[in-house]
Amino acid sequence: MVVGDFANEVDVLVVGGGPGGYVAAIRAAQLGRKVTLVDKGELGGVCLNRGCIPSKALISAADWVQQLKDAARMGIRVNGDITVDLPELMKWKDGVVKKLTGGVATLLKGNKVDVIKGEAYFSGPDTVRIATEKDSQTYQFKDCIIATGSRPAELPSLPFDGKRILSSTEILSLQEIPKRLLVVGGGYIGLELGTAYRKLGSEVTILEGTDSLLPGVDPSLVRMVTRRLKKLGVTVVTGAMVQGGESSDDEVKVTAQVKGEEKTFAADVVLVAVGRKPNTDELGLEQVGIQKDERGFIKVDKQLRTSVPHIYAIGDVAGGALLAHKASYEGKVAAEVIAGKPSEVDVRAMPFVIFSDPEIAYTGLTEKEAKEKGYDPVVSRFSFQANGRALTMDAADGFAQVVADKESKQILGVQIVGPEASTLISEAVLAIEMGANAEDLSLSVHAHPTLPESLMEAAEGVLGHAIHMVKR
Repeated sequence: MVVGDFANEVDVLVVGGGPGGYVAAIRAAQLGRKVTLVDKGELGGVCLNRGCIPSKALISAADWVQQLKDAARMGIRVNGDITVDLPELMKWKDGVVKKLTGGVATLLKGNKVDVIKGEAYFSGPDTVRIATEKDSQTYQFKDCIIATGSRPAELPSLPFDGKRILSSTEILSLQEIPKRLLVVGGGYIGLELGTAYRKLGSEVTILEGTDSLLPGVDPSLVRMVTRRLKKLGVTVVTGAMVQGGESSDDEVKVTAQVKGEEKTFAADVVLVAVGRKPNTDELGLEQVGIQKDERGFIKVDKQLRTSVPHIYAIGDVAGGALLAHKASYEGKVAAEVIAGKPSEVDVRAMPFVIFSDPEIAYTGLTEKEAKEKGYDPVVSRFSFQANGRALTMDAADGFAQVVADKESKQILGVQIVGPEASTLISEAVLAIEMGANAEDLSLSVHAHPTLPESLMEAAEGVLGHAIHMVKR
């Protein structure tokens, strides 16, 4: 602190206004603490502004286009070509984002959270320097929550240029549908956005370095998505290790080693989606002694405390699954710990959702993981082909699968690939968190005709008396 610079005293300082930070700020305020939130960007963070929400808006619009194309199967015919006004679509998407970010600002104001637009840099174990457009001031805090999120990882051999080689941020703001889109990375981000642009009219090729799309996801779920990509006309190249690329005025050429052979792929736009990096390198954490792991994520305990006990870290910067809902959950835990409550991270069933076509969602243990943990699992799978609602939606590809302990019939995990899997998984999460067994799920009356009946049927399959599938 320089001579003559008097620190502004704050109670709880939250650094970052994304789904972790703003939730932590509101929860801390609800518990009686005086909260100040600082964010250098837009309230809502990456999720609301450059991630979850705008990408799902784009995906929903693309699904509408595809449904119109497929409607002929129902006797509905669209005369003439289907045209997409991308600038208008982006304008609509931005309106959705603006509405939600405005809602966050209203919630923070309503909970009397002071908001500062600026960039925070730790100058000591209980002080930060906040630089705004006007000045730079020192703030002294009692407790602090770091929630600065993450950013797209860059390939050294294929750096972003913001014009033809894009991150997931720029691809969400295009004003023209690229004729040829090359996606580097077959994880959930590349798959979701690649599929959306294919439905909007792009020729799409996905390059993935491993042997399969969506590395780490149950192969039986991935197979359904891979089959659908083939029907949509998406080219998928696995075992493709990108070596570099050259950008010109009218195209990009990317070279990759594909199973020992060098190949070149040309495109109008390249989306590089190879993971994310934590925003921990420009905070001055070394001034505080906060420990990070080898990848730059902040180390925390079950109460989200860092190596400096009165400083907490939540969301993407704290590692683990990089999920907005995980960040929000952790934000509540950290706020409650600061308020003196005995809260800690205790999750039995974290939901994972991929907005592919069809959607993928899973939680709890897979059959393999259950065996590794010493269970004797029984697996029951119910196909959406036998679900009346899925058939009436013309969306019967996929299945709901329940993994349970053979002796106790306790539900250990659920995997779903199919229509509205993102919504269906919530019932599974609740069942696992409450320690439900297959009988609890099967005896709960499910409305007909609805998609959740598939979970009920799969649970009945665990018990050996499913009505709408033949016992194997």
